[in-house]
Amino acid sequence: MSRRLKGKLALVTAAGQGIGRAIAEAFIAEGAKVIATDLDAAKLKSLKKATVFALDVRDTAKVDALAKSVIKKFGAPDILANCAGFVHQGSVLECSEDDWDFSFDLNVKSMHRTIKAFLPAMLAKGGGSIVNIASTVSSVRAAPNRYVYGATKAAIIGLTKAVAM
Repeated sequence: MSRRLKGKLALVTAAGQGIGRAIAEAFIAEGAKVIATDLDAAKLKSLKKATVFALDVRDTAKVDALAKSVIKKFGAPDILANCAGFVHQGSVLECSEDDWDFSFDLNVKSMHRTIKAFLPAMLAKGGGSIVNIASTVSSVRAAPNRYVYGATKAAIIGLTKAVAM
């Protein structure tokens, strides 16, 4: 590895498994100091060289409290990687109001929460990078039985573009 993230602070949500885990491991390998979060803190135990926190990204108060604590102790992150997500299986006919609300809360609103909590300190520091995990199953293309998932991932693309502006 080139250690191109040496001296950088990265915060990664949903780092216990999947894409979030792979991103946290890659950031560590590239020299970043990683703060890894997951709803299930036990999934973070084997993530060596990371500072870990249990975090429910669906809870605004908990996201805000973590941001305040992290910024006070470590400073503003240079990288915020929003990886939390859920894949609902089904079409519009199989998507309940609860399925829709849960999917949008976890897949989209969680990113709004973390960005809103960390961005002011990132801007005060001079900037940084925000990585929001979307999908080609979104505004790019559809997939069978991914009705609400595709809608949330399209929303992430829009959210990301709006924040960048």
